[in-house]
Amino acid sequence: MKRPRLLAAVLAVPLIGAGSGVAVPAASAQPAALSGPTTEFTVLARDAQGVAAVQQAVRQAGGTVVGTNTAVGLVTATAPASGFTERISANRSVFGAAKAKSIGSAPRGGKKVKPDAVEKEGRASAGASAKKQPVGTDPLDDQLWGLKSVRSDLARTVQPGDKRVKVGVIDTGVDGSHPDIAPNFDKADSRNFTKDIVADVNGTVVDGPCEYRGCVDPVDHDDNGHGTHVAATIGAAANGFGVSGVAPNVSLVNIRAGQDSGFFFLQPTVDALTYAGDAGIDVVNMSFYVDPWLYTCSANAADSPAEQAEQRTIIEATKRALDYAHRKGVSMVVALGNQHDDLAAPHDDVTSPDYPSNATHPRPVDNASCLSLPVEGPHTIGVGAFGPSQAKADYSNYGTEQISVSAPGGYFRDGFGTPWFRTVENEILSAYPKNVGVAEGNIDAAGNLTPAGIALGVQKATAADGRVGYYQWLQGTSMAAPHATGVAALIVSQYGKRTGGDFGMDPDAVQRVIEGTASPIACPVPRTVDYLDEGRDASFTATCAGDASFNGFYGHGGVDAYSAVTHGAAYLRK
Repeated sequence: MKRPRLLAAVLAVPLIGAGSGVAVPAASAQPAALSGPTTEFTVLARDAQGVAAVQQAVRQAGGTVVGTNTAVGLVTATAPASGFTERISANRSVFGAAKAKSIGSAPRGGKKVKPDAVEKEGRASAGASAKKQPVGTDPLDDQLWGLKSVRSDLARTVQPGDKRVKVGVIDTGVDGSHPDIAPNFDKADSRNFTKDIVADVNGTVVDGPCEYRGCVDPVDHDDNGHGTHVAATIGAAANGFGVSGVAPNVSLVNIRAGQDSGFFFLQPTVDALTYAGDAGIDVVNMSFYVDPWLYTCSANAADSPAEQAEQRTIIEATKRALDYAHRKGVSMVVALGNQHDDLAAPHDDVTSPDYPSNATHPRPVDNASCLSLPVEGPHTIGVGAFGPSQAKADYSNYGTEQISVSAPGGYFRDGFGTPWFRTVENEILSAYPKNVGVAEGNIDAAGNLTPAGIALGVQKATAADGRVGYYQWLQGTSMAAPHATGVAALIVSQYGKRTGGDFGMDPDAVQRVIEGTASPIACPVPRTVDYLDEGRDASFTATCAGDASFNGFYGHGGVDAYSAVTHGAAYLRK
């Protein structure tokens, strides 16, 4: 098992059982004046059963309730930007409040992309039955070095996945019409918990103009591309077309929590996790961190008292949501992050808060009270990234404190001194929504690749029946996590059981199997890697602690689908 950090230890305010009935204000002082633009807030009950009291407290504080998550006690409210937090936080039924997002004016053009959503570095080089039916590979699979690394090509001859196994993609959306995703896409169970944000309160573009009435995208739509890439790596169908995924026969469910621009705010994230538990999702993939804080700290001296209170709310609400999903049988696979940090001794945070615009201030990160969420929350399987040579990717976070396993994430600068250095073939090829390719200038209106798209290595596949699919290369721990998620889905497919009317598997047993069957990878010699030859500065230098059975670069090792489905039974019991 990975070395856990006790999340509850960072909470500055103890949980006290909330009384029933009418909320009682903490004091009778003159309430703070309300002013400023309408803003969305998330308000967390002191305990999950105190939602009714919090709803009343919101109204008493001058806000309007617009949504409620009873599973964790989180209420979404709108109110003027100033004064509401002070009013609501004084109520004894409230654990804390966080400013979620300010509602802005019309954009001035373009689309903002969240920093560090995923690293896009490279350019192309010059050059429903439970019965197991073995499946083959697809035409572009020979370019998927990650698929071979995790031995999915062998595993699918034993266990290609079970349609009863539902994999939730908590991301920016999934293009359910993509020919590689459509055969496995479960539209009925898919949900979108986000609403497009045109611009922030400063007039800075966020998601840009809404494409659909009501600013809510359909559940089979992705305006970013990140979620579609992730989904296809997990479970693209082996259908003789394009690419196939690690678990090509499982069901893919879009549980959208990310904005078009790549931001993941608290309320949609919590809603996605609790929905996953309620909907019988077996495994979820989370390749993101909860905005606006890269590191969410309970009491960072660089933050204002209001910002500290906001972060305590985010920590507690996320913890409750993770606990809830785990209790409901959801295995949670999470990207370790792309900040090239040892998560036990992270660098200063220079990107938070990343929303709204112009709010960022540098912050030293105290490991005892600062968390990267959700990966440093409870019950998560943290995944680091390596390249084709199994070298730790320069960008990948690491450290024995949070890593569980490692997986292919792409590493553009892998292979220094060889012809493979700085080629996109070192990255991960997966599905690319046409609408995103057109918006990014890589595909023209007629569906042809543009010179820019060709330069980036974008690929197009056309079937005899006229179906067309597009594919792009990306790298990041966002790409490593879905390889591990696919393996987790195969584990549930192989060892899951029907209990009552549900098919599934204890998530702790899933974690034991994925860690126990991982292929050990030793620390490099020497243990300290500087990445200077690869063109990185000294901040990327990393030292691998541990041994071959468990270390900070690879955790328990590289995920191995074939070993998991053939030798995993030994790890089913504690």
